[in-house]
Amino acid sequence: MNTSELIPKTIAFVKEKLNDAEGGHDWFHIERVYKNALLIAKDTDCDHTIVELGALLHDIADSKFHNGDETIGPKTARAFLEAQNVSEDIILHVVNIIENISYKGGNFEKKFSSVELDVVQDADRLDAIGAIGIARAFNYGGFKNRALYNPEIAPVTNMTKEEYKKNNAPTINHFYEKLLLLKDKMNTTKGKQIAEERHRYMETFLAQFYAEWEGVK
Repeated sequence: MNTSELIPKTIAFVKEKLNDAEGGHDWFHIERVYKNALLIAKDTDCDHTIVELGALLHDIADSKFHNGDETIGPKTARAFLEAQNVSEDIILHVVNIIENISYKGGNFEKKFSSVELDVVQDADRLDAIGAIGIARAFNYGGFKNRALYNPEIAPVTNMTKEEYKKNNAPTINHFYEKLLLLKDKMNTTKGKQIAEERHRYMETFLAQFYAEWEGVK
């Protein structure tokens, strides 16, 4: 396995697979997570090859766009890595990252742990908060034809994995059901530092949103 060739090949593979993906889960999402992961990895004692592969392949086939099938992503990643003659221990580690990275309502118990998973998970969660996180939330809400906000529909902050997957609430509710909770779920020191600022930005946005909704500003 030649790492200098593997990463460019992985990037090309992911770009092709996600060519027509929804705007919040497309190649540019992967690229941002990849950059976030590299930034966090600089300050973390970890295997950079596994971090890079995990970041690039973590959303190769998101179950949200495959009728809830959570096996497609790991299978797709494994098939690609096997075709590149990547060693089984690395493949298994990357697959474990893909299988354990998602939020899934916040009540999902990880069946695997590693520093590399911590790095990639933080990188992915950073892309769900701050200015980018806000843009992605409303992009996906529009994709699913969800209301922006409905004061009569309260957020549900303690959903099971299945409830979270079936949730169809207004986009503003998603801030309380996931986005505002991510700051306190970060794993790494660097991830926590970056999350603090992005979290404050979301709080400012929500204050402005409600003021405009009520015609106060």
